[in-house]
Amino acid sequence: MKIGLSSYSIVRALNEGTFDIFGAMDWMKEKGAEHIEIVPFGFDINVEVAKQIKQKGQDIDLDISNYAIGANVLNEDGSVNRKEVDRLKEEVDIAHALGVKRMRHDVVGHRDNPLDFNAFEKDLPNLAEACREIAQYAREADIVTSIENHGFYVQGSDRVSRLIHEVNEPNFRLTLDVGNYLCVDEDPEAAVVKTLDLASIVHFKDFLIRKNWNPGNHWLTTPFDTYLRGSVIGEGDINLQRVARRVAESFDGYVSVEFEGPEDCLWASEISMNNVRRLFAEVPSTNEG
Repeated sequence: MKIGLSSYSIVRALNEGTFDIFGAMDWMKEKGAEHIEIVPFGFDINVEVAKQIKQKGQDIDLDISNYAIGANVLNEDGSVNRKEVDRLKEEVDIAHALGVKRMRHDVVGHRDNPLDFNAFEKDLPNLAEACREIAQYAREADIVTSIENHGFYVQGSDRVSRLIHEVNEPNFRLTLDVGNYLCVDEDPEAAVVKTLDLASIVHFKDFLIRKNWNPGNHWLTTPFDTYLRGSVIGEGDINLQRVARRVAESFDGYVSVEFEGPEDCLWASEISMNNVRRLFAEVPSTNEG
């Protein structure tokens, strides 16, 4: 198990010019991160910059675990967006230049009726076709592509599982975010158990959870009117002790801390990484039941 940080967690510091991505890598290493997940917000990336990031990681002994980008592979009419598929192949080339073996790409933007089962079933063949083509291209570079459980439309555990099995490529898997299932009103522990065998990398995050009323700014509303706000990991309401135990039972790879609350991002990210280390350090061994 290697615990590190998504660059998205400190996007405000990047946007404010506190440091560039290379300075961010130094900061993460200083705070004990074992890897960085590259999410190109707050900085620009291309093949040449990717090579520089790869070299920086080698120089300071900081793994680059994953490359995560947005995408929408469907046109408005539900057909495959060929231009977007071609762009994602170029992103695979950037991932290869980074030296990563994992790349997460989104598949759709937000939908007006994100829980519409019939719409999802209608879109599934074209979603799978696009993801399959990208995965097959990435296989030449020995890269595992993945979808993340976010964005509402393809976020629930059943839907991400359906898509992965429909694509049916060994190098197409899941960036499993242990908190994001809450956004579609699923129990995090149960959904993690259902999908952990599909994971190529695991995101740890935490949410404050409120029922029946909206506290105001920074709060996300779920389809069934639960209100969520990103928090420092360990200070939210998810039972992360149980989730960490589930993850530790059957996953031994990169765990990426993803902070997206309103607190100072550097302070919160450091505490969140420390708390994730404690969560896994405190997981009882199997012979302790």
